[in-house]
Amino acid sequence: MSAANISLGMQTAGAVSGAIGGFYSAKMSKNQLAFEADMSRINARIAELGARTALDNGQKQVAGLTMQAGQLKSRQRASMAANGIDLGEGSAAEIQASTEIMKEIDKNTLEANAVRSAWGYRTEAANLQSSAMMKEGSAAGISPAMVGASSLMTGASKVASSWYGKSTSDQIRAFLAEK
Repeated sequence: MSAANISLGMQTAGAVSGAIGGFYSAKMSKNQLAFEADMSRINARIAELGARTALDNGQKQVAGLTMQAGQLKSRQRASMAANGIDLGEGSAAEIQASTEIMKEIDKNTLEANAVRSAWGYRTEAANLQSSAMMKEGSAAGISPAMVGASSLMTGASKVASSWYGKSTSDQIRAFLAEK
């Protein structure tokens, strides 16, 4: 067996090895993208849970505020009534109205904060869902078989070129040997 034939055999083995490597590399990339898409979806669900938690916490804070404001109004009314002040008129009515206004302002602030926090979580969830879809699309575009076949074809063309060069060289030598 000549060195040229050994070289052709090694090139053929390299082409097959390259095709197998390309196949598994593409398969690994596809699996990695699918895994990342799954993780993005899981993280999106966690972000949505964070949004719900933020809204629930906001409602609990509003309930606590409402209870505190009710207790304050009760103490104000009891104190004014104990001092013989008419609760429906003048300063007494204004104090109660201002307490109610302050409660509403604080309630609106708590609700707005909860909505803002939930919005942040939901924006994150939407971004993660988009990322998952992009990764799934990228994974769908990877064909390990096509990568392997393409690599094999590239290697085969190199082997064929070498074989043709060897064959032509052998023919030229044979021709020159006849002369």
